Amino acid sequence: MTAPAKTLLSIVELGGYPDFRAIYERAGFKVETINSVRKAITALRTMKPDVIVAEFNYQSDFRDRTSSLESLLATMQRLPDTKLIVFYEKEFEHQLPRVTSRFVLHATLPFPIDEAKLEEAVRRAAAG
Repeated sequence: MTAPAKTLLSIVELGGYPDFRAIYERAGFKVETINSVRKAITALRTMKPDVIVAEFNYQSDFRDRTSSLESLLATMQRLPDTKLIVFYEKEFEHQLPRVTSRFVLHATLPFPIDEAKLEEAVRRAAAG
């Protein structure tokens, strides 16, 4: 009997980058894709992914947070074993510490995504 595949939740809000499903699957993940953080938060009520890959989309108009990623991270607090990989725009890198100072991220990768670095981060997440 084989062990069940680990699950990776890919949250693609803005996109504009390649589909990395092949990288995730090579690392042994069953991939689920959702197109908004709001829908992902709802899905996390029943889904317990091993890894989540999401975008940090800085929004200066938010009064009390930098992006919807913080809402996702708050929800993830009840999933302590789930690892989060975050993609971000280099121009907003200076805003990322506002998130990383409060939440643990497995990896952060700037656009354009270096596929070798992504694969390495995903493989490390798969290893535990």
